[in-house]
Amino acid sequence: MELKYTRKNVYKEADGKELEAIYGYAEGYKKFLDNAKTERDACVTAEKLAIEKGYKPFSFSEKLKAGDKRYFINRHKNIFLIKVGTEDVAKHGVRIMVAHVDSPRLDLKPNPVFEDSGLCYFKTHYYGGIKKYQWLSIPLALHGVVMTPNGKRVEVCVGEDENDPVFCITDILPHLGSEQAAKPLGKAIDGESLNAVIGGLPEVGGEEGKEEEKEAVKAAILKLLNKKYGLTEVDFQCSELCFVPAGKARDVGFDSALISSYGHDDKVCAYPEMTAIFDSENSPHTLVAVFADKEEIGSVGTTGMQSWVISDVIDTIAHSFGANPIEVRYNSKCISADVTAGYDPAFPSVFEKRNTTFLHCGAAVSKYTGARGKSNTNDAPAEYAGWIRDIFDNNGVYWQTGELGAVDAGGGGTVAMYIANLGIDTIDVGVPVLSMHAPYELISKADVYSLYKACLAFCK
Repeated sequence: MELKYTRKNVYKEADGKELEAIYGYAEGYKKFLDNAKTERDACVTAEKLAIEKGYKPFSFSEKLKAGDKRYFINRHKNIFLIKVGTEDVAKHGVRIMVAHVDSPRLDLKPNPVFEDSGLCYFKTHYYGGIKKYQWLSIPLALHGVVMTPNGKRVEVCVGEDENDPVFCITDILPHLGSEQAAKPLGKAIDGESLNAVIGGLPEVGGEEGKEEEKEAVKAAILKLLNKKYGLTEVDFQCSELCFVPAGKARDVGFDSALISSYGHDDKVCAYPEMTAIFDSENSPHTLVAVFADKEEIGSVGTTGMQSWVISDVIDTIAHSFGANPIEVRYNSKCISADVTAGYDPAFPSVFEKRNTTFLHCGAAVSKYTGARGKSNTNDAPAEYAGWIRDIFDNNGVYWQTGELGAVDAGGGGTVAMYIANLGIDTIDVGVPVLSMHAPYELISKADVYSLYKACLAFCK
């Protein structure tokens, strides 16, 4: 028994076989990232994979039985994967893993199209916590859906194929940027200025080639959108369209030990929980893996974890076996799978090194998150933290503990407290991230694989 705690670097501990597994797992994760940039994309991708694994659609009126594998998609943006085990759910409850698949982005406003000085733009309203200056001068892709009259649903994805055009938000040149540079970093870019360029070719007509109207570029863009998608300008008022970075997930470093990508927060946790439930065919436990929506803005709405949907799913499982839903919830256990701030040596002042997480050191366990004085957090009981520790240690999982930065440096939250509100023991387990909420975030391949092993141990 070691009396002194020593954090372990996974790459230093791994043998050749383990290293091969780490790098191999990362390839599947990168593919998932590229196909799941928005919560809608993530649900579509997860559904396809679930069907391949033998999962069938879930119904609240169905009586489930041991061995059933079901998936439920809530309004295209929130998916539940359910595998019914053989053990008594009244006595043992359900083992739940929750990760969110929404990420900071730029949503289009309801009336987004305008023209100014020969350029056509989409106006945006940023979603989640971002540093606005990071979204300037980078290639953007447009994702989402538009509802046209009579209930027709039009899907839009432009900028991901290498032959697609991309979009961008302009920035002032440094030669004329002295006024901007004099402002505090957080105020240098105004939210209303995050307007993406979408075109510049005016519509012309007539024998003399004269412009048909004053906003000729806007008219031309609307004509293109109508021809390709059947849209009119008013249809944007019934849409969910957003800009995300157009690049793909890429290896970082000469040794390819890390991954740079948009959306690690929180798909770096969603992918391990999904693959863990798929790989737990022989588990006796009843398992539920959730891709949640709206975490970045408070887990609100019908697809956020403050809704009653997760309780409804648990109730359906309980009623299938004649169990009391309250008893099932109180005996259930949950991993709130969410990222945390990894120690960044470029910004040491906002961390307390003894109680932070480091890249390459495994899954990150956070007993609590919150901000200053643990406000707005779930503080996991010592008993549950000890139970999780034993599960991980007994299954060879590399893990570490840490807080979300120094005490008075700021903070943040996860979905953990909303699951705990149902009477379910919950603890945060995730992956350390650098440049969190930036258009491109950085994680270690060793850590995402460690989280997969942690989720697998929790399932099995």
